[in-house]
Amino acid sequence: MTNVVKAEIEADLAEFQVPGVSWAVIEGGQIVEHGSAGLVDAGRSDLVTERTLFQACSISKPVAVLAALRLVDQGLLDLDEDVNNRLKSWRVPRTGDWQPVVTLRQLVSHSAGLTVHGFPGYLYGEELPNLRQLLDGVPPATNFGVRVDTVPGTQFRYSGGGTLVVQQLLEDVTGTPFRQLMQELVLGPLGMFDSDYAQPLPEDRHNQAAVAHDDLGQPIEGRWHSYPELAAAGLWTTPSDLLTFAQAIKNSYDGVEGAPLSPELAREALTPQVPSSERIGGLEALGLGLFLGQAGRLFGHSGSNAGFRCHLLAYRETGQGAAVMTNGDNGSWVVEKAFVNIASAYGWADYPATVSERVGPDVDVLAGWVGTYRLREGLSLEVERSGTELVVKFPGQSPLRFRAMSGDRFGASTADTELRFDDGGVVFVQNGEEIRCPRE
Repeated sequence: MTNVVKAEIEADLAEFQVPGVSWAVIEGGQIVEHGSAGLVDAGRSDLVTERTLFQACSISKPVAVLAALRLVDQGLLDLDEDVNNRLKSWRVPRTGDWQPVVTLRQLVSHSAGLTVHGFPGYLYGEELPNLRQLLDGVPPATNFGVRVDTVPGTQFRYSGGGTLVVQQLLEDVTGTPFRQLMQELVLGPLGMFDSDYAQPLPEDRHNQAAVAHDDLGQPIEGRWHSYPELAAAGLWTTPSDLLTFAQAIKNSYDGVEGAPLSPELAREALTPQVPSSERIGGLEALGLGLFLGQAGRLFGHSGSNAGFRCHLLAYRETGQGAAVMTNGDNGSWVVEKAFVNIASAYGWADYPATVSERVGPDVDVLAGWVGTYRLREGLSLEVERSGTELVVKFPGQSPLRFRAMSGDRFGASTADTELRFDDGGVVFVQNGEEIRCPRE
């Protein structure tokens, strides 16, 4: 990449208050560039390098799905069988008098109708729930239980909870703890030697890891959050290792000897299963574990944990691609602009040249929205500001964090709920219903 493009990335770090970034680029199946800029920790002088570890966030999911698909190839799992036939430690529960049938294909294409979109993580050093507690939504887990509340197979509905079911399925079928299983099935065989589903991160690797930062560029408490939801959000890795994973998918599709998947299953993985909301680079459908664009010719996944933002993108036919990882809550804009610059520098075909408009009001506007709003008689919600996010307190509930979706629209990070500010009040949107809440 030209020094000019690197300078643009460095300028974006300053503009968006993101301390550091690391990236890698692949051409013709070979990594041709490693790049890094900025700081591991805004409070120190240590520079990000190509070996710096970042949380892969939701890119943990497709890497975990590769393990599941390898078991499909081995005949231990079936894409279209009811997973309750193989689950032992936990089962997809009944919804009232209805027992939903959920398949692995639906789980890995986010069409299983399961609840729990994402996870906020836990402060480093906090007690972490085990997998069963996460699935059931019982303390010390902070999420709701994983349940079916939408008819499986009918539509896209992103569910980190569904990926936890995949994790439980893998452990039950093999009798092997997930972290060890991922080393045996994916990370070790692919040579992803800087990668580990380690939560919490062992202390002897702390000096290799980037510190998470909030949207004002300040280190978050405890340096980073821990994510016991391993398959959904628990991978620590580097951009180079993510591209190693992407190349393994392409090699499988091409039938290269020694690739981790059979060509037939890899081609099914890169076949659109269900339309989705759009991701960076025009990804607009789900395959098996991966978001797809251009009818499957483009594949990848984004990631967002507390203080980390990242994206992986690769071309199935040309062997081009990149991975970009940042250690700041505003890193999405750095990532998106970096991909536009990389695509231009390396001549990617049909890559969109525009970037999303930065969303979110300034802190003065946010401050004006702080207050108490009436949901109905005797029931109110309280809105507070935290950086460029909102923290909302509902009666009897732990606070929910809301992130800007557009200038006056905010979405909850862990619930399917929105707030929209309008005419001095707030509109609370949930389950398709809009509730106008005047300021008290």
